[in-house]
Amino acid sequence: MKRLKYIQNIAIAVITLSFILVSCEDDSEIFTAEATPPVALSELPTSMIELDPNNAGNPAATFIWSLADFGQPAAENYSLQISADEAFTEPYTATSVSGTNSVTLSMGELNSAAGTVGLPPFEFNTLYARIMSSIGTQNGLPVASNSISFDVKPYFNYPFKDYYIVGNATAPDWNNNNNNPALFRDASNSNVYRYTGYFGAGEFKVLEVKGLWQPQWGTNDGSTIDVNPGDGSDPGTFPNNNSPIAAAGFYTFTINFGSNTFGFEPYDASGATTFSSMTIQGTAAGGDVAMTQLGFDSHIWFINSVNLGQGDLNFLTNTGATWAGDTSFSGQATEGGGSIPVIVQDDYDVWFNDLTGEYILIPLNL
Repeated sequence: MKRLKYIQNIAIAVITLSFILVSCEDDSEIFTAEATPPVALSELPTSMIELDPNNAGNPAATFIWSLADFGQPAAENYSLQISADEAFTEPYTATSVSGTNSVTLSMGELNSAAGTVGLPPFEFNTLYARIMSSIGTQNGLPVASNSISFDVKPYFNYPFKDYYIVGNATAPDWNNNNNNPALFRDASNSNVYRYTGYFGAGEFKVLEVKGLWQPQWGTNDGSTIDVNPGDGSDPGTFPNNNSPIAAAGFYTFTINFGSNTFGFEPYDASGATTFSSMTIQGTAAGGDVAMTQLGFDSHIWFINSVNLGQGDLNFLTNTGATWAGDTSFSGQATEGGGSIPVIVQDDYDVWFNDLTGEYILIPLNL
């Protein structure tokens, strides 16, 4: 009996060793992918698409193309690129998919793509589309398809961010939803915002959304700006990381979100005219609409939630002088300076600084 058991153990050992030896043999194969021929992107069934802001979730266009062939059974990736020119100088990737050869963009998605590549609103202009094929998790061996073109009439995309001040050195105090004055955006550099006006002895911060404490901007070192986007620690206060403004007075606060820097300098308002009233007028306003003087600072004027149509706009003082600039949404007004273009109808918060002539029109629904 013991001999039989011994023979069985030897047999098992031989089988096990054979399995190990066979397993150790290098029988792997090297798989090499090759660049696919360009996939063929089909023309759209319509050559003109008018986008509807009231149905932003509805389908706008379905793009269909042939499948790629990289010579290996690996994940095939496809990116739909949109461009304002046939050379795809600055393409925008509208969406990416894997393992399928069609994708549908909604009205809102196609409108966003059109705005991103620079198509103006409310008129038909040509867009170009192509498919970029690639393989694997690293999007290797990218190959562009043929391009197709079609005309699109976008609705408006508001491309800017707006910012507001809060703090015990400002009119709203530490209330994040108390008619917080807006910073005035530079018309030629949308990263630069300014606020020239009266500041009390104290501190302040910058908010991105009225009624919310984050995103919240301040400074931790007194020279660069810091932000809590909503999942971090709140930064220190302006003007110098919890070192308050020592003397109340007029100052110019400048913040540059491109370079992450800021400035806070005294401003001489001693010779400035104090107006007793201010109105907006023009075809966009549909008549004269009175502005309200900020009680904290007599040089800051505002209107909340005023409906403006497409047209022109200027500011009229109690002296009969009109002030305006030539850039929409924000800019620098001068006396007798023509008309501010309002390019899209909406409800707006309007702010005007009679010390500097700066204005900003903030759409509430775009």
